[in-house]
Amino acid sequence: MKLDLLDIYTDYLISQNQQATATGLSNLLDGQVSYDKITRFLNSNPGGSKELWQYVKKQVRHLEQDKGGVLIIDDTIEEKPYTDENEIVCWHFSHTQGR
Repeated sequence: MKLDLLDIYTDYLISQNQQATATGLSNLLDGQVSYDKITRFLNSNPGGSKELWQYVKKQVRHLEQDKGGVLIIDDTIEEKPYTDENEIVCWHFSHTQGR
């Protein structure tokens, strides 16, 4: 169940456009998974780079051999308050500024 919960939680984070919470995910799943179970799962897994690599290594190696390429992970968001929107730059909600 841990990997299933990991997949469900990561899909939730990717698709969520507001604040992501264990309660919100539980509500989205109509209570099929309790928010306590989600919270315990998140607290029990350190989720560092080693665990991420173990999780995706097989898929990355397959794609690397099949097509060639690299895996780049960058979760940096650069604030550009005076830049106009375009194809690659758009507005995102800032929890630090509340807007």
